Amino acid sequence: MSANEDARSAIAEGRTSLGIEFGSTNIKACLVGEDPNEVLAVGSHEWENRFVDRVWTYTLDDVWNGVQAAYAALVADVRRRHDMVPTTFGAIGVSAMMHGYLAFGADDGLLVPFRTWRNTSTGPASAELSEQFGLNIPLRWSIAHLHQAVLDDEAHVPDLRFATTLAGYVHWRLTGRRVLGVGDASGMFPIDPATGGYDARLLDAFDGLVAERAPGLSVAGLLPEVLPAGREAGRLTAEGAALLDPTGTLQPGAPFCPPEGDAGTGMVATNSVAPRTGNVSAGTSIFAMVVLERPLASAHHELDVVTTPAGDPVAMVHCNNGASELAAWASVFARFAAAAGAELDTDAVFATLFREALEGEADAGGLLAYNHLAGEPIAGLAEGRPMVVRTPDSRLTLANLMRAQLYGVYGTLALGMRVLDGEGVEIDRMFAHGGIFRTAGVAQRLLAGALDAPVAVGETASHGGAWGIAVLASYLSAADEVDLGTYLDERVFADAPIDVVHPDPADVAGFAAYLDRYRAGLAAEAAAVDAL
Repeated sequence: MSANEDARSAIAEGRTSLGIEFGSTNIKACLVGEDPNEVLAVGSHEWENRFVDRVWTYTLDDVWNGVQAAYAALVADVRRRHDMVPTTFGAIGVSAMMHGYLAFGADDGLLVPFRTWRNTSTGPASAELSEQFGLNIPLRWSIAHLHQAVLDDEAHVPDLRFATTLAGYVHWRLTGRRVLGVGDASGMFPIDPATGGYDARLLDAFDGLVAERAPGLSVAGLLPEVLPAGREAGRLTAEGAALLDPTGTLQPGAPFCPPEGDAGTGMVATNSVAPRTGNVSAGTSIFAMVVLERPLASAHHELDVVTTPAGDPVAMVHCNNGASELAAWASVFARFAAAAGAELDTDAVFATLFREALEGEADAGGLLAYNHLAGEPIAGLAEGRPMVVRTPDSRLTLANLMRAQLYGVYGTLALGMRVLDGEGVEIDRMFAHGGIFRTAGVAQRLLAGALDAPVAVGETASHGGAWGIAVLASYLSAADEVDLGTYLDERVFADAPIDVVHPDPADVAGFAAYLDRYRAGLAAEAAAVDAL
């Protein structure tokens, strides 16, 4: 039987796994075969958050119109590649941007517009919870959003019956189950590693903290049930099938893995779920995850502790701003090329600019680039003001500008990683994934210099979270036999080609000099926030 006949048979018999991920700018779908490395089809749909009444949000219509478009694109790809249409799947998984606040009432209606992770309006709540809990509760965490609503006496709080993340919401509508994977749940409320569930002591502490302002509020009753990787989390209902595929072709009944956050699927997509491993995920945001061997010695506002999809503690350095400003500069140069009669596609523009960055001076020639479109807690910024800053004696060249822009993607991340290094956390390998790593040898090399650690990139790097959640869906059939780390090592990544780049001493020294100026120059950006 040929490879295509094998694929057709797997699709017809439902021996496949479907992963769907809601990223900040794309909703992606990925279909894999019985071997998760065999990608049978993909689909995507571009979407964008809205800034409405000073709140970063997506509407629920955006969610369903977008996922239907992404699924339809995947079906079209199946038809194109395999001349057939899927009617069922062996397993399905949903993942999405972590954190944020989706609040529902007794009639299951949305009480307030979806507040995404990107909002930084929860400062008082974050500070009070961090002090009360004795650990860092970042602005973007769901419990910070809830507590801020309590502090602000928002009218919807007495009507609140259920709060969840975007992945949890979509999963609920497709299966009827109000559950979350432990990794995504750990960005809503702290997890107790001993139980794998929400920390009972802190649940009680929260209820006591809000008792006077919100009488009768019990946070444990509002949060989704927590499930580890490998546990079945419901099945596709008839209503869910119609939501995903309005044509009526998709049949109900497929099992779901627990819905996860983009951090968890990034760890899976990069085989970074074991202690002393870590990954960097670069997109609209950028974050690093390092699986811990031991608890952190103290709380740091730059670090939050979440978990792997299996429930193991992870130190997370999360930055709200990733590669969006870099992409904006690339679009400027793409337009210049088109205006000059040399139109280039997007990949060619990035490849040209990235290669030029390697010709720049190791410290970017005195240039600084700040990529902060939104507020950045690690940098102490309530709002963002993207900037390029230089002194009169700096060397403004295209090479230095592009190196500064790439360094700018890593700048805030590096501030947080320095704190992790101060905790004595050791890392054997950092795995990078995201679109900026598609141009071989550039973003990867500069990240190795920024972190002063080896950085690995594999062929799965550009598949991202949709492939990662498809792998977690595939793991449902193996969870009774092996743990998640073993499954990834032996059945997914055993023969996967990986390119490892070790830090160049010149890049390490150059980035260190850049970061010193970057840290000092944050005062200029803070002044711009105040002035503009």
